[in-house]
Amino acid sequence: MGVVQGPRTAGLTGIGTPGLPRAGAWIRKAAMSEASKSWDSELVSKWLEARIQAAGRDQAAADRRGYGSEEDYDKAAAEEWACRRLKMSGSLEEQATFASAIKRLLDQDDYRITGIHDDRRVERHIRATLRKIAKMTKANEGFENRLRYQ
Repeated sequence: MGVVQGPRTAGLTGIGTPGLPRAGAWIRKAAMSEASKSWDSELVSKWLEARIQAAGRDQAAADRRGYGSEEDYDKAAAEEWACRRLKMSGSLEEQATFASAIKRLLDQDDYRITGIHDDRRVERHIRATLRKIAKMTKANEGFENRLRYQ
């Protein structure tokens, strides 16, 4: 049971070899150990604040570009609204309460925002933003990346 050599598997053992785990098992095991890190409410709060500021800048840039950038403006407004609501909810201390705050926002029928161009488009972007944050919350990862929204 040696090392399998090939263009994609150079140096990896166990791929296609009976009796050894596949490479995917090692990746899942590594991912599970990373996911076990504790909830950091301060990090989440800083991430939300950074996204609120970035969304404000995105709205200003889209506003300067004019009529053709209405969707960009609405998307940034939706992200800012969702992040601001989550930050104001006061449920950042525990991962489960933060997840339930996201769920409550997703369960709303409509969202009241002024100064937008298309209500349905903004509602769609709010829900997409909330689902993305819910995924990040469930996995407890991505909040350390404040340079760009993933």
